[in-house]
Amino acid sequence: MNKHIFLVGIMGMLAQSALAQHAPAPEADSTAVNGPDTLATMPDQSLKEVQVVTRMPGTTRMRGAMNGSIINASELFKAACCNLGESFTTNPSVDVSYNDAATGAKEIKLLGLSGKYVQMLTENMPNFRGAALPYALGYTPGTWLKSIQVSKGNASVKNGYEAMTGQINVQYLQPEDDEAVHVNLYGNTMSRIEANADGNIHITKGLSTEILGHYEDALTEHDDNKDGFMDNPKTRQFNLQNRWFGKTGNYIFHGGLSMLDEKRESGQTNHEGVLDHQAEPLYRININTHRYEGYMKHAFILDPDHGTNIAWMSSASMHLMDAVYGKKDYDVNEKNVYSQLMFETNFTPEHNLALGASFNHDYLGQTYLGQRMNEKENVVGAYAQYTYNLHEHLVAMAGVRFDHSSEHGTFVTPRFHVKWQVNDILGLRASVGKGLRTVHALAENNYLLASGRELTIDKLGQENAWNYGVSAALNIPIAKRTLKVNAEYYYTHFGNQAVIDYDSDPSRITISNLRGRSYSHTFQVDATYDFFRGMTVTAAYRYNNVKSTYGGQLLRQPLTSKYKGLLTASYKTPLGLWQFDATLSLNGGGRMPKAYTTADGTPSWESTYPAFAQLNAQITRWFRKFSVYVGGENLTGYKQKNPIINAANPWSSTFDPTMVWGPVEGARAYIGIRYKF
Repeated sequence: MNKHIFLVGIMGMLAQSALAQHAPAPEADSTAVNGPDTLATMPDQSLKEVQVVTRMPGTTRMRGAMNGSIINASELFKAACCNLGESFTTNPSVDVSYNDAATGAKEIKLLGLSGKYVQMLTENMPNFRGAALPYALGYTPGTWLKSIQVSKGNASVKNGYEAMTGQINVQYLQPEDDEAVHVNLYGNTMSRIEANADGNIHITKGLSTEILGHYEDALTEHDDNKDGFMDNPKTRQFNLQNRWFGKTGNYIFHGGLSMLDEKRESGQTNHEGVLDHQAEPLYRININTHRYEGYMKHAFILDPDHGTNIAWMSSASMHLMDAVYGKKDYDVNEKNVYSQLMFETNFTPEHNLALGASFNHDYLGQTYLGQRMNEKENVVGAYAQYTYNLHEHLVAMAGVRFDHSSEHGTFVTPRFHVKWQVNDILGLRASVGKGLRTVHALAENNYLLASGRELTIDKLGQENAWNYGVSAALNIPIAKRTLKVNAEYYYTHFGNQAVIDYDSDPSRITISNLRGRSYSHTFQVDATYDFFRGMTVTAAYRYNNVKSTYGGQLLRQPLTSKYKGLLTASYKTPLGLWQFDATLSLNGGGRMPKAYTTADGTPSWESTYPAFAQLNAQITRWFRKFSVYVGGENLTGYKQKNPIINAANPWSSTFDPTMVWGPVEGARAYIGIRYKF
């Protein structure tokens, strides 16, 4: 009831402000168009300029051979988007789900498979590896994002060999953008507050700098289902980044430094008098993270007419994490160095050649239960990629990489993409390629330490998979507007995989090499249409058939929904003063891992979980220099009743917070303000 009163009160305040002030929306694009000569020569008529106001699409499709989309700031403004993980709410292709209900670890799922098979890039450089993977979606504030590029299937060989199901590239706000200072303040009914600020300064012509800042804090503990555990961890994060841009003649420089400090606390609370009937101390989880990054890019334009250039980009990061899961201590000192030298040229407008060499160094110094475990790998590689572009009607891209790993020897990665634009209505794409990755099992899955089960990790080989995809994009004219339809099918087949087995032994979680088959079939169709001026609706449906071999049996992958339906609607009033956005998602049911039998003879959980729906909505009021937005998430109020198994006995071997398939929080409301100086 309090949440409803909160929303009604805020909407009333916004309605009063609408009557008091009318200003054009700052987000609308204005393009000056010269008036036609026929109008300019009419008697007593003079038309020098016309202002045409258009609304930029929030999501656009990639134009090249690869199948994917570009999510820009106007799409991100449709939801709270407090961090990267919350930026895919309105996207039909990318799912974000909890890995466990205790630590708050989340992962992306693309083509029905785990986010570790999606290569994460920040401005085309690999990032967020190893121990950073479970919590990386919270390390990039949404207000820092200029755009997100999501490609499906095997991506370009330029960025490495790791992409198996896709690639997500994050583009930050740039120092060379128009000078401005942006401030964003946010708070929700779960006691989470955020403050974000960014600003850039053009010091001289060709030299500019930018500072990005972020602070978030969860002020209180919440245990709405009364199981004695926090519904979400208390997280406090400081995040700061300084970026630079320089240009002189044919030389361009980008560089920057960043630091992150995060404290994550979770586990039992004593709100329900837990210690009154529990002899052991409270089960607590504490994860302290310090992360430091630096990068630089140098580009030399040799021949502007043919797009001939040489570029060198490098990055380095250090990720320090001290974690305690009950009585289990896990510490990580992870370092990564990446460097790439690139050459690219257009022989003619139709023929493009890209050549490059790269080096990657990974080091993980880990201590678990007092035992030291070091992992180190150096990979040296080279690639060549040829692209043929016949006036955008036929685009073919073929690439191959040769890499040598200090741990896995030499391997080859071929990839091929083709696009045929049949006519103005129909475009076809196809792709095939291989991806490989080195597994750092404990670091990448450290959230599993929150479980009471014993964790067993076998000696693991390099993962590898082939991915095949076809898609069709249609632009169908209907009633002077365009219906955009996209249909696609992807098949991923693993040669080797690090399989997380929950099924074979109810007291144990095993990570081992694949012994049998593992594959994913994914089919998706989506459609977007502007029903009238300012009103855009998108509908999508995706079916996942993901199976792997567990204990000699080929089974559906547990905790993975069979299907997903999505319906989004966005309306912006003609003057751009108000914007209304809503997203309804239907998540299909799926298989649970095999249950164990409790003392009274009943199974510990059901064999399957049901489908569930979620509704998010937001209202934005635009002013000349700022905007105010209010919204609600999971307004259906649906949540998994008992996401933590045997929460009453956290020190037992049957305690398990990793059986998460649905929301762990109910309905929540939020309010925020964006201000531009």
